[in-house]
Formats: sequence, structure tokens, C-alpha cells
Amino acid sequence: MSSDLPARTLAEALAAGAVVLDGGMSNQLRSAGHDLGGALWSARLLAERPEALTEAHLAYFEAGADVAITGSYQATFEGFARHGIGHEETVRLLGLSVKLAREAARQARTRGVGRPLWVAASAGPYGAMLADGSEYRGRYGLSVGALERFHRPRLEALAAARPDVLALETVPDTDEAAALLRAVRGLGVPAWLSYSVAGDRTRAGQPLAEAFALAAEADEVIAVGVNCCAPQDADAAVVTAARVTGKPVVVYPNSGETWDAGARDWTGRPSFTAEQVHGWRESGARLIGGCCRVGPEQIAAIARTLRPAAR
Repeated sequence: MSSDLPARTLAEALAAGAVVLDGGMSNQLRSAGHDLGGALWSARLLAERPEALTEAHLAYFEAGADVAITGSYQATFEGFARHGIGHEETVRLLGLSVKLAREAARQARTRGVGRPLWVAASAGPYGAMLADGSEYRGRYGLSVGALERFHRPRLEALAAARPDVLALETVPDTDEAAALLRAVRGLGVPAWLSYSVAGDRTRAGQPLAEAFALAAEADEVIAVGVNCCAPQDADAAVVTAARVTGKPVVVYPNSGETWDAGARDWTGRPSFTAEQVHGWRESGARLIGGCCRVGPEQIAAIARTLRPAAR
């Protein structure tokens, strides 16, 4: 096995205990002064400032994260094509997203981080490509087959770069989940599936028990859960995901602030605290981190909570 890869798989680590995920990529990039305006969002930096992504990943590894989620959430063939980036270059950029996270892990090791580090290749929902907020509504009017055809080429490109896991994240409805579960078959890379939820339902309004059940028998899926949701909505979702699937649960909510689409800014006060991870872990969560507006300081607090001996 290459020295660049962890000595054990992520699935093996989950069987042994909890693993710390990173936090929000966009807020970390913005805090470093990078402009994320435009439909490509942070994926634009894959082409223009790739070193910025490595620096963001490194900040989270040094804060205590065990898993870096790549900057490919909004990287799609269709989205890049609108900006004059062709198919072959898109394949290269998708692969680069994994290489940048691996490079951050290498740099973290040179700085004294001795624990295993993994890379999760992010695949956001179809709505992220549209860049109109529809990833928080779902129900795009496309069939499961059409959604599978959208996702499969990108997942193939990401899988070819050999990440440790594919992060099928911020999924708003069961149609897209079914498409993603079909699209990851035969790729040879495990995956986790995480929904964005509101209350006890998907963003499209389906009961979470029904949504999680889709992944219960999927051998490729090593964890099921939620991300990019309010912290309080994660509590019951973790319990439901563990009960319905019997799999390790992944949970990485937002800070608790609310996105104001009109003002294009966050409002309210953060409500996500590291203390909440105790309950999630006791309910079956094994991959625990944060999403939008959760930065290295919060990830460090989560790591201290999950690894008290490392304080």
C-alpha cells in the first residue's frame, strides 16, 4: 500500500470508534480572502487557485479532522462547460480535488500529525450545479434514470482518483438518493449518503425513515446520515438513521445560522456546540463534523470531545 494512504480503511476505523470530519470549505476559503462569487462557487478555485484548497484542508487536519472532504461539491461537467472548461479538463480537475486533499494530508504529517487521515470525494446534488438554491428543495422534474446519468460520469472521474470514500452529500430527496445509489455501483470505492433535512423529513418532504431505508441494503454505503441542516434537526435524524439502516451514521450540520438568499448573507446566532456530539455518538454517529459556517475552531472542539485523551 502506498505510504500516502491510511494503513486501515475508513470502514475499519468506523467499526473501532468515532472519526472527526472537517468543517465548511466555503467559509474557510472566504476567511482566507478568496472570492467565491459565481455559479462555480469554491469549485472555481480548482482551476484558478488550487493551492487554496490544500491550505483549507490542511487547516482542518491541523485542527483535528481525520477526514478532508474535497472541493468538488459544485464541480460538474455541465457547470464547468458553461465556463468554457471542456470534458477532459473537467476530469483532470475532479481528480485534482482528491490530489489536493492528499497533499494536505502529506503536509499535515510533516507538521507532526501522526493519526490516520482520509479523503472523501464530494459529490453534491444536481441542484448544486443549477446554482439557484434548488438543492434545498429537490424534486427537479427529472427521473431517477436521468439523475443517475448526470451523476455517474462525475463519480467515475472521482473514483478514478482513488479517494477513500465518496461523499454523496446534501441530498434533498429520495429520487436523487436512489439515483446516486445506482450510480456508485461497481466503482470500487465505498460511499456515504447524507441528506439535507428540515425537521424529521428530507428537504423535499419525505419521511426520513423512508429516505434512510434506501441505503440499508447498499453494500457500497458505509455510513448514512445528514449534513447541511440545523444542529437541532440532526438529533432525531441520527437516531432514525441508525435504527433504520444499522450502519454507522454520518452527521455534519451547519452552525445553526440561517442563510438569507435575498441578502446573500447568514443571519442569526450559531447554535452548534461540540457538546452535542456526545448525544450523536451515543445514538450511533461515527463520522462527526460540521458544514456551513463551522470552522477549524469548532472542529478542534469536536476532536477534543471525541478524543479526550488527546487534549
